Amino acid sequence: MNIRSLSRGDGVAIGAAVVLLIASFLNLNSYGDANAWQALHLLMSIYLAGVIAAALIVTSRALPQPRKVAGLELGQFGVALSLFAAWTAFWALIDSPGAGIGLILGLIAALALAGAAVATPLVPALKLPLVGAPRPTPVAGPYGGGAQPPQGYGYPAGGQQQGGYGYPGGQSYGGQQAPAGDAGATVGHAAGAAAGGAAGATPAAGAPAEFAPFWFAVPVTRPLYGEDSSPSPIAELAPGTWYLAVDQRGSALVAQTQDGRRGILQDTTGIQRG
Repeated sequence: MNIRSLSRGDGVAIGAAVVLLIASFLNLNSYGDANAWQALHLLMSIYLAGVIAAALIVTSRALPQPRKVAGLELGQFGVALSLFAAWTAFWALIDSPGAGIGLILGLIAALALAGAAVATPLVPALKLPLVGAPRPTPVAGPYGGGAQPPQGYGYPAGGQQQGGYGYPGGQSYGGQQAPAGDAGATVGHAAGAAAGGAAGATPAAGAPAEFAPFWFAVPVTRPLYGEDSSPSPIAELAPGTWYLAVDQRGSALVAQTQDGRRGILQDTTGIQRG
């Protein structure tokens, strides 16, 4: 389970489930000391039903592939169970001659759980990640150099440009860096070649720009679909991880995960480029 794939709505559902569990130990009636554990029908239909509903909702959104129970996805089953718990808590409170703190608090928590379960896919504020994406920790460079972000797969290029596949703006594959002693000659030669090329080259009008691979991170969990246009996702991109965009198809990106899988990221809104 990837905790970074959880949203703020999932956090509300988890908090409501905790409150439901606490309320099950409090008095159901104002004139007695009986709690939900002494009333099995209320315990199963309100308190434990709400806790199970929250567990199903959170689990379904944290899993990379949707799981189904009786033809319904776990999240759909959890939403239905949360609505049932809120409905039962409402009528139990109405029917009670003297509702205690346990029943009142249970109704409030059940309503909060049902509201979060229904509103999370619809309200943008609730779809924001519960845990923010971590930033690469700067480390001291070698030979007394300044702080540089860690290199390697999963991080964009740091202060120094790196050659090879996967680092936009760096040297092309197979390029070699000029020695320090020849830096001046290299710069002068490059400037002369650029001036000559600018004078003699004729750019092709309307020629499409060549795609340059770049690193990116997603703001919220998003599915990655196969390149064969299959309807079911092959992976899930989670916030807090850098992924490599290797090609572009219209508004979609061809992304590569850390384990080497490639697929289509259809929703590219709000991505952070490295």
